Amino acid sequence: MGRLPPRDGNDQLAWTASDLTAQVLSVLPGLVAYLDPERRYLYANPSYQRWMVAEPEDMIGRTVADVLGAERYAMVEEDMDKAFAGTESHFERYIPFDDHERYVSGSYTPDHASDGSVRGVIVMVVDITERHELELQLKESQSRFEGAFEHASIGMALVRPDGGFMQVNGVLGRMLGHTAAILVTKTFQEITHPDDLAADLQLLGELIAGERESYQMEKRYFHRDGHTVHTMLSVSLVRDVEGDPMYFVSQIQDISERKAAEAALFHERELAQVTLKSIGDAVITTDLELRITSLNPIAEAMTGWTHADALGKPMDDVFRIRDVDTGEAADNPLRAAIKGNVIVGLASDTALIHLNGFDSPIEDSAAPIHDNSGRVIGGVLVFHDVSETRALAMKMAHLASHDTLTGLPNRNVLHARMEQAIAAALPRHRRVAALFIDIDHFKQVNDVLGHKAGDRLLKAVAQLIRSEIGDDDMVSRLGGDEFVVMLPHVDNAAHAVGVAERLLERVNEAVSTESADLSVNFSIGISLCPDDATDAENLIHNADTAMYEAKQQGRNGYRMFSTNMRHRGAAHAAIEVALRKALVRNELSVQYQPKVDVRTGWIVGAEALLRWIVDGEEVYSPEEFIPIAEEAGLIVMIGEWVLRRACEQAEKWRAVYKRVPISVNVSAVQFQHTRFFETLTSVLDDTGLPPALLELELTERMVMSGHGHVPDLLQRIKKLGVKLSLDDFGTGYCSLSYLKHFPIDTLKIDRAFIRDIGADHQSTTITGAIVALAHSLDKSVVAEGVETTDQAQYLLAAGCPIMQGFLYGMPMPPAEFAELLAAADDSMDEYF
Repeated sequence: MGRLPPRDGNDQLAWTASDLTAQVLSVLPGLVAYLDPERRYLYANPSYQRWMVAEPEDMIGRTVADVLGAERYAMVEEDMDKAFAGTESHFERYIPFDDHERYVSGSYTPDHASDGSVRGVIVMVVDITERHELELQLKESQSRFEGAFEHASIGMALVRPDGGFMQVNGVLGRMLGHTAAILVTKTFQEITHPDDLAADLQLLGELIAGERESYQMEKRYFHRDGHTVHTMLSVSLVRDVEGDPMYFVSQIQDISERKAAEAALFHERELAQVTLKSIGDAVITTDLELRITSLNPIAEAMTGWTHADALGKPMDDVFRIRDVDTGEAADNPLRAAIKGNVIVGLASDTALIHLNGFDSPIEDSAAPIHDNSGRVIGGVLVFHDVSETRALAMKMAHLASHDTLTGLPNRNVLHARMEQAIAAALPRHRRVAALFIDIDHFKQVNDVLGHKAGDRLLKAVAQLIRSEIGDDDMVSRLGGDEFVVMLPHVDNAAHAVGVAERLLERVNEAVSTESADLSVNFSIGISLCPDDATDAENLIHNADTAMYEAKQQGRNGYRMFSTNMRHRGAAHAAIEVALRKALVRNELSVQYQPKVDVRTGWIVGAEALLRWIVDGEEVYSPEEFIPIAEEAGLIVMIGEWVLRRACEQAEKWRAVYKRVPISVNVSAVQFQHTRFFETLTSVLDDTGLPPALLELELTERMVMSGHGHVPDLLQRIKKLGVKLSLDDFGTGYCSLSYLKHFPIDTLKIDRAFIRDIGADHQSTTITGAIVALAHSLDKSVVAEGVETTDQAQYLLAAGCPIMQGFLYGMPMPPAEFAELLAAADDSMDEYF
């Protein structure tokens, strides 16, 4: 049964291979046996014999069933059958022995003869009871972890070092609006608010570097629907046996409700602080020991103490009072108010001693401060100066809460007063109105006349607005040329509209400043509480939105806020997307409106107009999509395309109908582009159009923008031979001295004046003045927007024979315009 013969150090090399094999088998801890085809033991190593508690002579030659017994043999018979059938089999199972049960891993390996038959089976069995028990404990631990992970009351995640989610629980998925399957395809960087990402990555780096064991931070994630989720994040790192990072364990608690409560509390505190800083009385608060907890600005001015220096000081050190008649120290009423839990007034003829030594008579009252349960936790002292010192304190408070240029209340005071007005109006089912006022083209006043003139205009506008509102109403300057009027007692929208109309009427009469009368316009937006908003911030914001709408509609007017204005951003984005698609699909086109000399009826030119028409229907008007094209950075490309298309068309007409001058509108953004001149020369070279047949239409604002390169650019364009026209003349702030020196060929009278000719004295006078001005400066003049014969007759009589408008032709495709040219008198050349 396999013992080696005795050996010493001299005969080890004499051992045979069979001797070594026998020695190895004898010391193996596992069971090794050999069975013949009748399943009798031919060999069993000592371990096998120990397990079976049998002597060699009791095993060799006996069958497995005989040695193991029926119960244990039944457990291994199936696997043994496979081996004797020629297939190796493996198994793991519990096997009972006399005194205990063992979990074993074993195999039956067939021993094949040279002819392929099975001549025996090698049995190998290893006791893995301890390993199996450890595996069971590990599975139980894993199960407990997964249960705790999934059923935790907060969000849980295992995160790879690269930021990818390995595993998340359901709470986190619901918190962020994703399923677990979706979240594990993302990284935490993708759903982290960008303002919080750098701090998070910094802490993760310190964690990986071993500089900290864990960290905690407030962090914002993006929910699937786009809103922000505020969380408290706790992170620790799990490393492998080598100390390398394996994954992070993140615990994420949703604190959005707490943050919302904190924001609301902060808003209330800010409102209280603004109110305390804005009121005319001094306010001091203390704790139960009469130690200072706060001073408002008036209290600081009247006592001489700053809030920071007074904080924590005894009340009697800061608020020192004496009897005016006796000069003796007076009793502090706050002490009695706190002790008796009552309101106490200050004795008459009491003076407050300033930190610098002077004193002033005051009046005051003291009251206890209570907590939620009604317990006294401190006191408040409210007092005011009844001498000239009070005027000084009021002056200081006024400077802190009012605009220094106009003397109007600033934004903080406006918000506080508006919140008070809203709080008073809502229970009474009344309305509060906000009018957001912006001065049209104010920047041009500063650019042309200087900032001092701009300041004088702002002061005059402030005085004008104050003169047109009631005693209970309030006007505030927010900054720049923006004003807000609050109407605290409004019955309906008509009331607010009436105020806006009065302001527009007054400002159109010209605003008188110290140096000159300036003609200005307002754009006004109106919003109502509670119709449009129930808090000051949104009420002002909505009025601002409506004001912007008024500017978009041509300025010098007002607009009421409506809910669809909230979607302006979305609407603009939709137009931008559609515009980009339209460019790809070639949906934009250029149409042409004739310019006519009404004395002869000849067509003397055409204005190229950009249109967005699909299947005969206008998708968006130029007023809608051109501003968006400018904002989106598309206008330079579109403008070059229009210029090139118009020049190509004019060159085609020149070949057939002789000369047809073409005018093209230029966007301010396009004109200010650094390569505009190079683009212009390239288009003329490529199309072959003589420069004299091209006219660029510029706006007053572009010419008067004040940019240093504008005069030089105009001169370079003029030297090319291209004509320059000033569009919408009379609607801006164009200086006549500038007009005299700029190389402008033509003035175009804006349709706003043409529309009211004959009916409105001012429009009639202005139109006549523009015509006379053009003639005196030796410039051409064109009237646009001519729609009636009465308008045409007046313009002709005033000396303006060149006109365009619906009376002489709508904007039309090139083919229709060509038909007009074909029908026109061939002697059109004589005009040129």
